[in-house]
Amino acid sequence: MRIGIDITPILYGTGVSQYTENLIKNLFLVDKKNEYVLYGGSLRRRAELVDFASKLNGNFTCKFYYIPPTLADIIWNRLHRCEIEKLIGDIDVFHSSDWTQPPSKAFKVTTVHDLIPLKFPKFIHPKTVSVHKRRLEWVKKEVDRVIVPSNATKEDLVNYGVSISKIVVIPEATSYSRVDFGKVEGVKSKYKLRTKYLLAVGLSPYKNTERIVKAFDLVGGGKDLKLVVIGRPNFVSIAERRGVLRVGQVSNEDYAALLSGAEALVFPSLYEGFGLPILDAFSCHVPVVTSNISSMPQVAGDAAILVDPYSENSIADGIQKVLRGRKGFVDKGIKRVKDFSWIKTAEDTLGVYGEAGK
Repeated sequence: MRIGIDITPILYGTGVSQYTENLIKNLFLVDKKNEYVLYGGSLRRRAELVDFASKLNGNFTCKFYYIPPTLADIIWNRLHRCEIEKLIGDIDVFHSSDWTQPPSKAFKVTTVHDLIPLKFPKFIHPKTVSVHKRRLEWVKKEVDRVIVPSNATKEDLVNYGVSISKIVVIPEATSYSRVDFGKVEGVKSKYKLRTKYLLAVGLSPYKNTERIVKAFDLVGGGKDLKLVVIGRPNFVSIAERRGVLRVGQVSNEDYAALLSGAEALVFPSLYEGFGLPILDAFSCHVPVVTSNISSMPQVAGDAAILVDPYSENSIADGIQKVLRGRKGFVDKGIKRVKDFSWIKTAEDTLGVYGEAGK
């Protein structure tokens, strides 16, 4: 088969970027038979696509164009013109990105990571909400298989009107592992961290940042225990105050080191399509407090403390429990994360591609 994949999302610097990069790399590890065509579109960052492809080993060709995301949205989501084959040649399968849905004669596959733009439109840029709405309408009408990372996202899509027979659940995996003591100490010095700390990932209403801070206060955090919050502010802000440190967006290296040095990851999100930080923490030997709703129980299994994300008291109790029994939860997390791998994700995705023509 000749399989086309839109790899434009590697430019985003998000969880979708990690998914796209790891899927491609691991597909090339497990599949030595099929031919791949990597499509990418960007006006200013095309060179980054070329650089990524230059480091890959596999049976593939590249078709990268100076097509910015806004133009791609107009052509493929609004007008729905120009079959992808006109840009990349004839293909048997096309795996589209999370941004656009081009028309194609091929067997069409896409991945829907979450429905955050539809479930939390007040907290997402209106342009992004509109793009996702337009794309998902074409997904409903035309796509043959929709890959989702969790049962929760599957249910969301069914409620949105996507046929359940089209949806395939393929979990994702972590890209991180525990780093050594020297790197942890280096990142603590960089951010002036001199005490033990909890880590929170994301600074937005649906990441539940304000309740996390209130729960941190309830456990008596401040002098001997700090709360470090990673991420750019998104429709929420927390004031500079004792015991709470905002570090903004950090590099992958700093993220791994901050996570490895944390007493616990506090991740009681209101909604996740999957919840990769949970697996990141398990892989870095860090216990997790997360939500008892959405996709998070499926990802965490029995290896994390599950709490009511709408209750500061429940979150605070979870933090106290995990700190008291830290080693037990670390051991459970190390065992749990072994159930997920990018190789398995790639193998299952290849199985979906194999449905073409059946």
